[in-house]
Amino acid sequence: MSVHDLPAVNAALNAVSFVLLLLGWRFVKQGRIAAHKAAMTAAFVSSTLFLASYVLYHTVRQIQTGVGSTPFPGEGLWRTIYFLVLVPHVVLAVVMSPMILLLLYRALRGEFDRHKRLARITLPIWLYVSITGVVVYVMLYRVDWN
Repeated sequence: MSVHDLPAVNAALNAVSFVLLLLGWRFVKQGRIAAHKAAMTAAFVSSTLFLASYVLYHTVRQIQTGVGSTPFPGEGLWRTIYFLVLVPHVVLAVVMSPMILLLLYRALRGEFDRHKRLARITLPIWLYVSITGVVVYVMLYRVDWN
């Protein structure tokens, strides 16, 4: 495996996070608190691994090529759609990071009422960011725009 494989790894980590988040939500709705805790901890780990891999990939790419980001190869309407997915993905990823840390803090402190209130806001954002991370990967690396 090389650094060039990291975008696929990142997409897989995003997909795993998405599934774990859905499972964690289902478990808490069923009152399965231990399973909820395990799923959400795994989602946090998966998302953290994604972030580390993402930063590594873009840092190495910057060092090797002088350009950190991958330009979108499509044109026209598809380019517009790509940016309509990418921009909120990036903005919400930045917004959700401290929210996730606060959720974890509240859960670890046993502040479950406050945790639940914040989770109602954070979960949909985290789900959106996870799944649109996969969409961005597909649009950048898997679709042949020629």
